[in-house]
Amino acid sequence: MATTEGLRVGVGYDIHRLAEGRALVLGGVTIPSDKGLVGHSDGDVVLHAITDALLGACSLPDIGDLFPDTDPMYKGIESKILMQRAMEKVKAAGYRPGNIDCIVHAEKPKLTAFKKAMAESIASIVGIPVDTVNVKAKTNEGMGPVGSFDAIATTAVATVVKISQ
Repeated sequence: MATTEGLRVGVGYDIHRLAEGRALVLGGVTIPSDKGLVGHSDGDVVLHAITDALLGACSLPDIGDLFPDTDPMYKGIESKILMQRAMEKVKAAGYRPGNIDCIVHAEKPKLTAFKKAMAESIASIVGIPVDTVNVKAKTNEGMGPVGSFDAIATTAVATVVKISQ
């Protein structure tokens, strides 16, 4: 019989404005686009949401508390570095990632061709098999800041499993 003892679930969400003249980085993958995400870091909403989900599953502070946008040390930093540092905290808390599922909310560019690369990037950063990472992409049907191509958002769910002593 399967048990859920030691299994925890976390949820993460992030949204960033889009602006011309910035690279669009999602899930650690640079994607061709006229606009990129505005943020203190590279603005990668996919990695930010997943990082928050992993931290939340361990009852740890969120990404903004750990890596505040008021600290010049994080200005322009790659989000994959922030995720790696967060993973050190997850492991120190006695957990390892189980699986990750996320939805990227973006009107454009179309992300179907990049979902596999994003999943591979995420899996590599957190150290889990790629078949335990799922990336979905949805539009907002032209509604709100996502629908008007003014922002991109991501919702993520992650499980963590207690590391056996």
